[in-house]
Amino acid sequence: MDVLRPPLINIDGRIYRRNIVKEEHYEEEEDFSYLGPSENEALAEDDTCDSHFIQQTDQGYRCSIDVPSVLYKYIIGKKGETRRRLEFDTKTSINIPKQGVEGQIVITGAQKAAVSSALTRVEVLVESFRKKQPFTHFLSFPLNDSKIQTGFLRFKDKVLQQCSQDHGVEESIFQNPAKLHLTVGTLTLLNEIEVRKACEHLQVCQSFTRDITEGKPVLCEVTGIEYMNDDPAMVDVLYAKVNVKDGSDKLQMMADRLVEHFVSAGLMVREWDRVKLHGTVMNTLFRKDATVEDTGRTGRQTTSEREAFDARNILKTFADHSFGEFELNTIHLSQRYSTDCTGYYTSAGSISFS
Repeated sequence: MDVLRPPLINIDGRIYRRNIVKEEHYEEEEDFSYLGPSENEALAEDDTCDSHFIQQTDQGYRCSIDVPSVLYKYIIGKKGETRRRLEFDTKTSINIPKQGVEGQIVITGAQKAAVSSALTRVEVLVESFRKKQPFTHFLSFPLNDSKIQTGFLRFKDKVLQQCSQDHGVEESIFQNPAKLHLTVGTLTLLNEIEVRKACEHLQVCQSFTRDITEGKPVLCEVTGIEYMNDDPAMVDVLYAKVNVKDGSDKLQMMADRLVEHFVSAGLMVREWDRVKLHGTVMNTLFRKDATVEDTGRTGRQTTSEREAFDARNILKTFADHSFGEFELNTIHLSQRYSTDCTGYYTSAGSISFS
């Protein structure tokens, strides 16, 4: 890391820099400092907390913050060192629920500014380590219509018959037909409270999705295939192209609006200017004996462990393959590493267009 250009973290419009004290130490031993007012200004008596209410009590001041229990360890630190340092530096007491018990972290202190300072440092820790957690849910347009599944299985059989001699092409890298989908965006939801919040926001999105679709299902066609990188002889992901039958950009409009909404709500991180809609049909992360997820996104393997496949013959032979047509009528908040009774991902929530 360039010490003159440390990573920046944005929390509620406040910008912080993250300074790594000793990178070889336990990851909780990181120091965080606020890029804004000077230290004296930050500890001023009239300092206020933008996102949390600091309450005056008979003993001083008190503030609480909701933190998923899986992140407690990052505030506690190795052998409690991070919490002790925070308490010592800010002259506060930080009460954390038992591991695995969802609740609030409570910060108390004699000075309001001290409580605010401790709260800020806890927020930065939480935000920093939240980004290191794998995603747990994703917004999806399901493509597992029976007609599309049939078209996919026909594609799979033909590829194995005609292209199995090509490097890396074998049965295990094909998508599970019951889980065919378009990924709109991924979310890291670390407890039931955050899942409920995401579901509530999805319901809010129903109004604009119905405006875009005019309250009707969207007739889509799945035709043709494309690949993700620049070399067709070394491909990791092959996907089917999905278009609206009437030639409109309704799908793209919905996907972009959904991402915009969830990013604004702080539930999703923007990856691209526009959503790249694709229905994964082959992915080297699915390769036999690999411990991975089949959402079409990076799983537990590292890039160096993936064995690419030669897709040149597949692209030439199946460039115009028709997987079929179907009516799309729902958006799901799908749970990663899950399967429901239909074979699709378990849905934490969903909305329909009609």
